[in-house]
Amino acid sequence: MRVRYLNIGDPIAFGFETPGHLIHAVERALHDGHNGYGPSAGLASAREAVAAEHTAHGWPIDPDRVLITAGTSEGIELALTALLDADSEVLVPMPTYPLYTAVVAKLGARSLYYRTDPERGWTPDLDHLAAIVTPATRALVIIDPNNPTGATYPASVRRALLEFAEGHGLAILADEVYADLGYEGPVSPLGGFNPDAPVISFSSLSKAYLAPGWRTGWMAIGRSPALDDVAGAIRKLADGRLCSTVPMQYAVTAALTGDRSHQQRFRAALKTRATLTGDSLRAMAGVSCMTPTAGFYAMPKVALPPGRTDEDYVLGLLRATGVLCVYGSGFGLPPSEGYLRIVFLASPDELVEIYRLMSEFNADFLR
Repeated sequence: MRVRYLNIGDPIAFGFETPGHLIHAVERALHDGHNGYGPSAGLASAREAVAAEHTAHGWPIDPDRVLITAGTSEGIELALTALLDADSEVLVPMPTYPLYTAVVAKLGARSLYYRTDPERGWTPDLDHLAAIVTPATRALVIIDPNNPTGATYPASVRRALLEFAEGHGLAILADEVYADLGYEGPVSPLGGFNPDAPVISFSSLSKAYLAPGWRTGWMAIGRSPALDDVAGAIRKLADGRLCSTVPMQYAVTAALTGDRSHQQRFRAALKTRATLTGDSLRAMAGVSCMTPTAGFYAMPKVALPPGRTDEDYVLGLLRATGVLCVYGSGFGLPPSEGYLRIVFLASPDELVEIYRLMSEFNADFLR
């Protein structure tokens, strides 16, 4: 039986290709001898390109507040390490991207899950945020566009989140790695709604620039004086790991200042797959699902029989059909609620076959 991998968000594994001008930029760097260590904060040209990108979208950033990182993941870990002490707290969305809670646990701090509402497009529940924040809370994580749900947040919600964070003295960790993959066009940076808010933004070449294996990302730290000490701590932590991979940093400038026509094609391909996914899943007995608005993830809910869990469903589906997705409890949701995350990067023809297999499996599993 062939395994159909719907569990890892790697566009390269599904036939999408890294843009040629990014590859050429790295090749030139390698041939030109840029194979030694670089500045710990990253190449000046790459940092300037990131700063100019944010500034052009309404969030003025100084290159000195940009660090080039080994993917978004390293940036997130650097920021959380700088922000948190043992026993401090971070507000993370539920469902969440598990890296956040793993790093928080490693640091001896605590994750406070705030609800997002599937009945309202998976937008954050602001009342729940207000109910769980405490004096020990240091930061608010916002993943928009969202992994794992495929949601994007309306401007009113984004402004409310900024106001909430400022009202409680929280740093904002804005995970914006899918911002260029909104189906109706790029999603503007959160910091653009208030350039003086204490926002730290993360992105990378992995998703919208189709180079996940290069492990090249960046973080931009807003101009708020409240982040000055955090920025200093992050720089010291970055010094300790020397630098991120130097040749790939040359692709950052190429990506942010060069041709982006591949993104238009990629967004169109994703929108087609998202529509097919939402329609197919909702047509299945016992399944509900919001059609995603960005990225390449969907989070359907299966009405599980009494006593069964999301893990039972995922493992049963894999053994019966070879279709592999991820159970929602891996993202912090209760196992009994029956949520799954599906990566829909496969071709439309293959997705049609995958959803046929799921529908047939459901007919037996949900009896």
